[in-house]
Amino acid sequence: MKESLKKFWFEWVRPFLLIALVLGSLRSALADWNDVPTGSMKPTILEGDRVFVNKMAYDLRFPFTLWRLAEWDDPKAGDIVVFFSPHDGKRLVKRVVGVPGDTLEMRFGRVPGDTNGMQVGRLLVNGVAAKYDQIDETTEGEYGVRDSGRYLFFKESVENVVTHPILIAPDQLSVRNFGPVTVPEGKYFMMGDNRDESFDSRYFGFVERRQIVGRAISVVVSVDRDNWWLPRTDRFFDKLL
Repeated sequence: MKESLKKFWFEWVRPFLLIALVLGSLRSALADWNDVPTGSMKPTILEGDRVFVNKMAYDLRFPFTLWRLAEWDDPKAGDIVVFFSPHDGKRLVKRVVGVPGDTLEMRFGRVPGDTNGMQVGRLLVNGVAAKYDQIDETTEGEYGVRDSGRYLFFKESVENVVTHPILIAPDQLSVRNFGPVTVPEGKYFMMGDNRDESFDSRYFGFVERRQIVGRAISVVVSVDRDNWWLPRTDRFFDKLL
Protein backbone atom coordinates (compact mmCIF):
# COMPACT_ATOMS: atom_id res chain seq x y z
CA MET A 1 0.00 0.00 0.00
CA LYS A 2 2.79 2.38 0.93
CA GLU A 3 4.67 1.61 -2.28
CA SER A 4 1.50 2.21 -4.34
CA LEU A 5 0.95 5.60 -2.74
CA LYS A 6 4.57 6.53 -3.32
CA LYS A 7 4.34 5.51 -6.97
CA PHE A 8 1.08 7.44 -7.38
CA TRP A 9 2.72 10.55 -5.88
CA PHE A 10 5.82 10.44 -8.08
CA GLU A 11 4.14 9.38 -11.32
CA TRP A 12 0.91 11.38 -11.16
CA VAL A 13 0.53 13.93 -8.39
CA ARG A 14 3.97 15.54 -8.44
CA PRO A 15 4.11 16.06 -12.26
CA PHE A 16 0.60 17.53 -12.18
CA LEU A 17 1.54 19.94 -9.37
CA LEU A 18 4.72 20.98 -11.19
CA ILE A 19 2.78 21.70 -14.39
CA ALA A 20 0.14 23.64 -12.44
CA LEU A 21 2.86 25.65 -10.70
CA VAL A 22 4.61 26.52 -13.97
CA LEU A 23 1.38 27.48 -15.73
CA GLY A 24 0.20 29.46 -12.73
CA SER A 25 3.50 31.32 -12.56
CA LEU A 26 3.30 32.21 -16.25
CA ARG A 27 -0.25 33.48 -15.85
CA SER A 28 0.69 35.44 -12.75
CA ALA A 29 3.78 37.13 -14.17
CA LEU A 30 3.54 37.19 -17.97
CA ALA A 31 0.04 37.03 -19.42
CA ASP A 32 -3.49 36.22 -18.30
CA TRP A 33 -7.11 36.66 -19.25
CA ASN A 34 -9.83 38.45 -17.38
CA ASP A 35 -13.55 37.69 -17.52
CA VAL A 36 -15.74 40.79 -17.58
CA PRO A 37 -19.00 40.27 -15.63
CA THR A 38 -20.32 43.86 -15.66
CA GLY A 39 -21.03 46.57 -18.20
CA SER A 40 -18.90 49.35 -16.69
CA MET A 41 -16.67 49.47 -19.79
CA LYS A 42 -19.42 49.39 -22.42
CA PRO A 43 -19.35 49.91 -25.33
CA THR A 44 -15.62 49.09 -25.51
CA ILE A 45 -15.92 45.88 -23.46
CA LEU A 46 -19.21 44.01 -23.06
CA GLU A 47 -20.46 41.63 -20.39
CA GLY A 48 -19.30 38.16 -21.37
CA ASP A 49 -16.04 39.31 -22.98
CA ARG A 50 -12.83 37.59 -21.94
CA VAL A 51 -9.94 39.99 -22.43
CA PHE A 52 -6.25 39.23 -22.86
CA VAL A 53 -4.06 40.94 -20.25
CA ASN A 54 -0.40 41.66 -21.02
CA LYS A 55 1.18 41.56 -17.56
CA MET A 56 4.58 42.53 -18.98
CA ALA A 57 3.30 45.76 -20.51
CA TYR A 58 4.81 47.84 -17.72
CA ASP A 59 6.97 45.61 -15.53
CA LEU A 60 7.98 42.10 -14.48
CA ARG A 61 6.61 40.81 -11.19
CA PHE A 62 7.53 37.96 -8.94
CA PRO A 63 4.81 35.30 -9.50
CA PHE A 64 1.76 35.48 -7.21
CA THR A 65 2.86 38.79 -5.66
CA LEU A 66 2.87 42.52 -6.41
CA TRP A 67 6.66 42.72 -6.03
CA ARG A 68 8.29 44.24 -9.09
CA LEU A 69 11.53 42.65 -10.27
CA ALA A 70 11.98 45.14 -13.13
CA GLU A 71 10.09 48.13 -14.52
CA TRP A 72 10.30 49.59 -18.02
CA ASP A 73 7.16 51.63 -18.57
CA ASP A 74 4.19 53.27 -16.85
CA PRO A 75 0.51 53.29 -17.77
CA LYS A 76 -0.46 56.08 -20.16
CA ALA A 77 -3.67 58.08 -20.29
CA GLY A 78 -6.08 56.13 -22.46
CA ASP A 79 -4.70 52.67 -21.58
CA ILE A 80 -7.20 50.03 -20.50
CA VAL A 81 -5.72 48.32 -17.46
CA VAL A 82 -6.48 45.56 -14.98
CA PHE A 83 -5.88 46.44 -11.35
CA PHE A 84 -6.83 45.51 -7.80
CA SER A 85 -9.51 47.82 -6.45
CA PRO A 86 -8.45 49.86 -3.41
CA HIS A 87 -12.06 49.49 -2.25
CA ASP A 88 -12.29 45.72 -1.86
CA GLY A 89 -9.28 44.16 -3.60
CA LYS A 90 -11.25 42.78 -6.54
CA ARG A 91 -9.74 42.83 -10.02
CA LEU A 92 -11.28 45.53 -12.19
CA VAL A 93 -10.89 46.65 -15.79
CA LYS A 94 -11.00 50.42 -16.39
CA ARG A 95 -9.44 53.12 -18.53
CA VAL A 96 -6.63 55.34 -17.26
CA VAL A 97 -7.95 58.91 -17.35
CA GLY A 98 -5.32 60.66 -15.24
CA VAL A 99 -1.62 59.95 -14.66
CA PRO A 100 0.64 61.43 -11.94
CA GLY A 101 0.64 65.22 -12.12
CA ASP A 102 -2.59 65.54 -14.14
CA THR A 103 -5.33 67.82 -12.85
CA LEU A 104 -8.81 66.43 -13.50
CA GLU A 105 -12.31 67.73 -13.16
CA MET A 106 -15.75 66.96 -14.51
CA ARG A 107 -18.55 69.43 -15.05
CA PHE A 108 -22.18 68.73 -15.85
CA GLY A 109 -23.23 70.77 -18.83
CA ARG A 110 -23.97 71.00 -22.53
CA VAL A 111 -21.75 69.43 -25.12
CA PRO A 112 -20.17 72.25 -27.17
CA GLY A 113 -21.78 72.54 -30.56
CA ASP A 114 -24.76 70.37 -29.69
CA THR A 115 -27.98 72.04 -30.79
CA ASN A 116 -30.18 69.67 -28.77
CA GLY A 117 -29.04 71.02 -25.41
CA MET A 118 -27.58 67.67 -24.39
CA GLN A 119 -26.32 67.63 -20.79
CA VAL A 120 -23.44 65.29 -19.93
CA GLY A 121 -20.56 65.06 -17.49
CA ARG A 122 -17.72 66.73 -19.41
CA LEU A 123 -14.17 65.71 -18.51
CA LEU A 124 -11.38 68.28 -18.31
CA VAL A 125 -7.72 67.23 -18.17
CA ASN A 126 -5.19 69.92 -17.24
CA GLY A 127 -7.76 72.57 -18.06
CA VAL A 128 -8.46 71.18 -21.54
CA ALA A 129 -12.05 70.07 -22.10
CA ALA A 130 -12.53 66.72 -23.78
CA LYS A 131 -14.15 66.78 -27.20
CA TYR A 132 -17.43 64.92 -27.59
CA ASP A 133 -18.78 63.82 -30.96
CA GLN A 134 -22.19 62.21 -30.80
CA ILE A 135 -22.30 58.88 -32.61
CA ASP A 136 -24.98 58.57 -35.25
CA GLU A 137 -27.87 56.29 -34.25
CA THR A 138 -27.40 54.23 -37.42
CA THR A 139 -23.96 53.09 -36.23
CA GLU A 140 -24.84 52.36 -32.59
CA GLY A 141 -25.64 48.73 -33.38
CA GLU A 142 -22.03 47.92 -34.17
CA TYR A 143 -21.17 48.21 -30.47
CA GLY A 144 -23.44 45.35 -29.45
CA VAL A 145 -25.17 47.29 -26.66
CA ARG A 146 -28.73 46.25 -25.86
CA ASP A 147 -31.36 48.71 -24.68
CA SER A 148 -29.51 51.44 -26.56
CA GLY A 149 -32.54 53.71 -26.17
CA ARG A 150 -31.51 54.58 -22.61
CA TYR A 151 -27.96 55.49 -23.60
CA LEU A 152 -26.30 58.34 -25.45
CA PHE A 153 -23.28 57.37 -27.54
CA PHE A 154 -20.30 59.69 -27.87
CA LYS A 155 -16.72 59.53 -29.01
CA GLU A 156 -14.56 61.22 -26.41
CA SER A 157 -11.11 62.59 -27.18
CA VAL A 158 -8.63 64.51 -25.08
CA GLU A 159 -5.48 66.04 -26.50
CA ASN A 160 -2.78 63.38 -27.05
CA VAL A 161 -5.12 60.59 -25.90
CA VAL A 162 -6.76 57.95 -28.09
CA THR A 163 -10.34 58.68 -29.16
CA HIS A 164 -12.74 56.08 -27.82
CA PRO A 165 -16.51 55.59 -27.51
CA ILE A 166 -18.33 56.19 -24.23
CA LEU A 167 -21.88 55.74 -22.99
CA ILE A 168 -23.96 58.26 -21.07
CA ALA A 169 -27.07 57.13 -19.16
CA PRO A 170 -29.03 60.34 -18.39
CA ASP A 171 -31.54 58.56 -16.12
CA GLN A 172 -28.84 57.03 -13.92
CA LEU A 173 -27.66 58.71 -10.72
CA SER A 174 -23.93 59.31 -11.06
CA VAL A 175 -21.04 61.60 -10.13
CA ARG A 176 -21.00 64.12 -12.97
CA ASN A 177 -19.29 66.95 -11.08
CA PHE A 178 -15.99 66.66 -9.24
CA GLY A 179 -12.62 68.33 -8.82
CA PRO A 180 -10.38 69.81 -9.70
CA VAL A 181 -8.11 67.13 -8.23
CA THR A 182 -4.44 66.54 -8.95
CA VAL A 183 -3.23 62.96 -9.32
CA PRO A 184 -0.43 62.31 -6.78
CA GLU A 185 2.91 60.77 -7.67
CA GLY A 186 2.70 57.00 -8.02
CA LYS A 187 -1.09 56.97 -8.42
CA TYR A 188 -3.65 56.91 -11.26
CA PHE A 189 -7.25 57.94 -11.84
CA MET A 190 -9.50 55.33 -13.47
CA MET A 191 -12.90 55.62 -15.11
CA GLY A 192 -15.19 53.28 -17.00
CA ASP A 193 -16.29 54.06 -20.55
CA ASN A 194 -19.87 53.51 -19.39
CA ARG A 195 -19.60 56.74 -17.43
CA ASP A 196 -22.82 56.72 -15.44
CA GLU A 197 -22.76 53.00 -14.56
CA SER A 198 -19.16 52.56 -13.48
CA PHE A 199 -17.77 52.22 -9.96
CA ASP A 200 -14.37 53.84 -10.41
CA SER A 201 -11.95 56.45 -9.04
CA ARG A 202 -14.80 58.92 -8.62
CA TYR A 203 -15.91 56.67 -5.76
CA PHE A 204 -12.87 54.76 -4.44
CA GLY A 205 -10.16 57.32 -5.21
CA PHE A 206 -6.74 56.96 -6.79
CA VAL A 207 -5.15 53.63 -7.68
CA GLU A 208 -1.56 52.97 -6.67
CA ARG A 209 0.92 52.02 -9.37
CA ARG A 210 1.71 48.70 -7.68
CA GLN A 211 -1.97 47.69 -7.83
CA ILE A 212 -1.95 47.78 -11.65
CA VAL A 213 -1.20 44.26 -12.89
CA GLY A 214 -1.28 44.70 -16.67
CA ARG A 215 -2.78 46.18 -19.79
CA ALA A 216 -5.89 44.74 -21.48
CA ILE A 217 -5.10 44.67 -25.18
CA SER A 218 -7.76 42.56 -26.91
CA VAL A 219 -10.91 40.51 -26.58
CA VAL A 220 -10.03 36.82 -26.80
CA VAL A 221 -13.53 35.32 -26.86
CA SER A 222 -16.99 36.63 -26.10
CA VAL A 223 -20.30 35.03 -25.18
CA ASP A 224 -23.76 36.55 -25.05
CA ARG A 225 -25.01 35.86 -21.54
CA ASP A 226 -28.53 37.03 -22.38
CA ASN A 227 -28.82 34.74 -25.40
CA TRP A 228 -28.08 31.21 -24.19
CA TRP A 229 -24.36 31.96 -23.86
CA LEU A 230 -23.94 31.88 -27.63
CA PRO A 231 -20.52 33.01 -28.91
CA ARG A 232 -20.22 36.52 -30.35
CA THR A 233 -17.69 35.54 -33.00
CA ASP A 234 -17.54 39.08 -34.41
CA ARG A 235 -15.79 40.14 -31.17
CA PHE A 236 -13.18 37.38 -31.14
CA PHE A 237 -9.64 38.86 -31.15
CA ASP A 238 -10.90 42.45 -31.37
CA LYS A 239 -8.19 44.93 -30.41
CA LEU A 240 -9.10 47.23 -27.51
CA LEU A 241 -8.61 50.95 -28.09
